[in-house]
Amino acid sequence: MQKYKHSVSLDVEKCKGCTTCLKRCPTEAIRIRDAHAKINPARCIDCGECIKVCPHKAKRAVHDTLADMKEYKITVALPAPALYGQFDNLTSIDYVVDGLYKLGFDYVYEVACAAEIVSAYTRTYLSRPDIIKPVISSACPAVVRMINMNFPYLKDHIMPILPPVEVAAKNARDIVRERHPEVDSSDIGIFFISPCPAKVSYVKNGFAGNRNNIDRVISVRDVYFELLDVMSRTENPTESAKSGMIGIGWASTGGESSAVFNDKYLAADGIENCVRVLEQIENEGFSGLEFIELNACNGGCVGGAMTVTNAYIAQARLNSLKRYLPVSPNRPDTSEIPDFMFTDENVVYDTTEPLSDDRATAMRMMGDIERITKTLPGIDCGSCGAPTCMAFAEDIVKNETNADECTIIMRELFHESLDLRKAVSEKLAGSTNSTNKNNAAK
Repeated sequence: MQKYKHSVSLDVEKCKGCTTCLKRCPTEAIRIRDAHAKINPARCIDCGECIKVCPHKAKRAVHDTLADMKEYKITVALPAPALYGQFDNLTSIDYVVDGLYKLGFDYVYEVACAAEIVSAYTRTYLSRPDIIKPVISSACPAVVRMINMNFPYLKDHIMPILPPVEVAAKNARDIVRERHPEVDSSDIGIFFISPCPAKVSYVKNGFAGNRNNIDRVISVRDVYFELLDVMSRTENPTESAKSGMIGIGWASTGGESSAVFNDKYLAADGIENCVRVLEQIENEGFSGLEFIELNACNGGCVGGAMTVTNAYIAQARLNSLKRYLPVSPNRPDTSEIPDFMFTDENVVYDTTEPLSDDRATAMRMMGDIERITKTLPGIDCGSCGAPTCMAFAEDIVKNETNADECTIIMRELFHESLDLRKAVSEKLAGSTNSTNKNNAAK
């Protein structure tokens, strides 16, 4: 199987082993070993939660840079809607689009435009009588990977329509090819400006199969600081933005759901809340819902680990921008969904981590984990280097750590040892006093 390529990395020298990331990782992918964190690649979903909570900035997202533009003859920028919410006092999206041209991009195709196209086809898809409901949005790669890893029975609920970023990349490449037939496809560089590492991993692992049209992924943060300079020198930008309220709304929680024009939906953000929702769906805890929108980041994409502004401030800014925009300038013919809008068969990655390849051995190890877990304190303090007592028990059974790493147990053993030594000392002292008294009597 193809090895999964991650976009979250750890700087060991900066890590202090403080356990903050350990407690917030939604898939228990992090352990503290040798006084610093270690990330298990088989469990990491690149949600970026560890990047956001690390007080020592020891986690970072790996992505491309604007300098990579020189490798292509023609470059296209795909700005995520979340980019627009980063700027204070922004009165028009034209400033941002115009700024991207001034940074050197030959073309700009807004992902928000593609989001409006996807919204239109989603409405058509939800009207089908033969689909499994509730339909779960496929827009957040971290949530999709979470489902594939931990909620396999919900895989058929994931909407099979390509996410906006992929649609934008395809449309952008088609436009460039049409206008520049003399240019080879490999000389066209499609640059997605991403708010989160999960979307970087989406591109690295080619979830769109052979149809993947994105060449590079750069961060909203890097582009933001470059744009500040060129935008400050722009008084009257060219009217080049082509997205509307619906497309911009995808940057915030609930934006995608409201675009399907169906009130039987649920929209949640924050990876922990997403896990709770998935658990309830799996246990049939919801009834009557037709569409589920889940965003791993608080506030939606505006809360990504590769953004600059506070997610809720960015939301407010986007709401102000939307007031002066048309509803949806990008409206395709939705009588039928074209074949290219559907995803290929899901790319399969070996994300499982079996206890053993032998079934009997794995069953025995599961029994050992349950037995050891019952002997542990059950307070999930993380001082052992594992996020929970059960995870610690699993690590013991897999010979990745020792039972004496549990500080609670070691403290109890220490006090028991002290009490034992005290009792022995008192017994010896009492015996000595009795002997002395007997000798004195004689």
